[in-house]
Order: sequence, then C-alpha cells, then structure tokens
Amino acid sequence: MKKIIYLMMLTTLATLTKVKAQQPAEFTGAKATLKHYNALYIVNTADEKRISGTLRNIKNALEDPRLKGKLTVEIIAFGDGVKLFDKTAAFQDRLQSLKDAGVILAQCENTIKERNINKDQLLPIISYVPSGNGEIIIRQYQGWATVHP
Repeated sequence: MKKIIYLMMLTTLATLTKVKAQQPAEFTGAKATLKHYNALYIVNTADEKRISGTLRNIKNALEDPRLKGKLTVEIIAFGDGVKLFDKTAAFQDRLQSLKDAGVILAQCENTIKERNINKDQLLPIISYVPSGNGEIIIRQYQGWATVHP
C-alpha cells in the first residue's frame, strides 16, 4: 500500500512539474529594439469622439516607456478630418501640447482647395502637404507605421 501511495504522489508531482514547465513566460509586449520609430496617424473624419481617441492614442504612444525618445509622429488630416485643425474646434490645446512634444501636424491642401477653406480658418501651428493620400503613400514607402484609429 505504501508503494501505491508513493507512486501516486510521484505521478502527481511529475504531472504538476510538467504543467508548470509548459506555462509560457509572462508576456510583457514587444521589445523596442530599433533606434528610432516613425508613425503616421490618419484623420479623415469629423467625428469628435474618433478624433479625441486618435489624439489620446498619440499621447499614449509618446509616453510608452519603450518608445520614449525614439518616436517621430505625424498626423495627416484630409477630407472631413480638416475639422481637427479648425480654429473653432475643441482640439487646439491638445494639438499645441502634441506640437510641443514634436508631433508634426499636417493638413492636405487638396481638401482646403476643394472645400474653399481659407487657411486663416485653421490653426497657425499646422503645416501643409499637397495631398493627404500622397503623404500616406510616401510615408508608407519610407517605412512609417500607418495608424488609422
């Protein structure tokens, strides 16, 4: 009887050890092994909730300890996304903070031409590119991550 109990205990211990050994190591996310990263955030919606979410995502990326000091971010706005840079919109303070953190704020000139928007209606802290789609294509081929929340 002692042998049977001993064998049962040994089998149980061997099973527990095997189960423990098969458990994966704790996942802590991807390692930022490159010296630098680039991300292009695409805004082509006037939906304030989505725009706010995009601005929050950018702030979170800039504060990610793995990317701190290694990340260049650009926001490209086109189409309905022109609302992001409108002086009357509620995003001016958040955009200024992002600009101060080095984020590039770019607006598609095609959009403002097509919609007859005067640049005076938009925030003075932004830059302009000929086309939003052209910016996306060029950045993609330059190796930038494109994010379209």
